[in-house]
This record gives sequence, C-alpha cells and structure tokens, in this order.
Amino acid sequence: MSIYTRLTELGIVLPPVSVPVAAYVPFVQSGKLVFLSGHIARKEGKPWTGQLGKNINTVEGQAAARAIAIDLLGTLNTAVGDLNRVRRIVKLMSLVNSTADFVEQHLVTNGASELMLQVFGTDKGTHARSAFGVAQIPLGACVEIEMIAEVA
Repeated sequence: MSIYTRLTELGIVLPPVSVPVAAYVPFVQSGKLVFLSGHIARKEGKPWTGQLGKNINTVEGQAAARAIAIDLLGTLNTAVGDLNRVRRIVKLMSLVNSTADFVEQHLVTNGASELMLQVFGTDKGTHARSAFGVAQIPLGACVEIEMIAEVA
C-alpha cells in the first residue's frame, strides 16, 4: 500500500515545510540518511505553548507530538520527493517542555512514534528514540521533535 493511501486513510494532509526562524535549514541529506531539524508543536498555525506538568497534561502533549510528526512528514516529503522512498524511520529525538517533577516525556513522545508506525508500518516505522524533559523550548513550545530517516 502506498504511504499516501495510508495518509489519506488517516485523514492526514501533509503541510508545506515551515520556514526556519533562525540560522539553519529544515533538512540535510547525507548519503541515504535525511536529518530533519527540530520541529516545534503548532496549534492553529501558532506555537503550541505550555509546560507539561504545569498547564498541559500528557494526553495533550501526545496530541502535540502527533501534530509535530505530521509536520515532520511534510518536511520529509519535500526532502525526498516521495515518501514511498523511505526505507526506515531511524530515530526520533523529542524535547518536552516540562516541570522538574514531570516524568512522562516518553508517553508524550509516543504521540509521534505511534503515528510513524501507523504511516510506515512496523518494518519501516519502528525507530530508535530519545525523550528528554527540558526547562524551555524556543517560542515557549510544549514539544520539539527532530527525526532521522533512511531513503532508497
């Protein structure tokens, strides 16, 4: 099944690549690996702000991570020209804006990881991952995620 068919079944429309707000590019390809810069959570086109454990709960954080995953897929689509060329999602690294006592960063990040599995299946979508709690993220966003993918 085509990746685009899966996206349609999931009701996902890929967004265009976001314009960087600092001195970096949205992606870099080196050999078969594509490195996607960190994408922050957005809600209604604006940074999805807040802090997990303070004014955002784990379920809302998962929704933010899922929204980021959709943005990452849009960037990856631009980077490689066809998501069917993706051999594997290699790694996600997630930064969760959280209080010192919040310990569910891994559950928040599942919002992105689970979407990758839904879109690419177990063989291509299973990936290595890191999830960190941080004191702040640019623009006050609640979550930021970067991704590495392998392409054919």
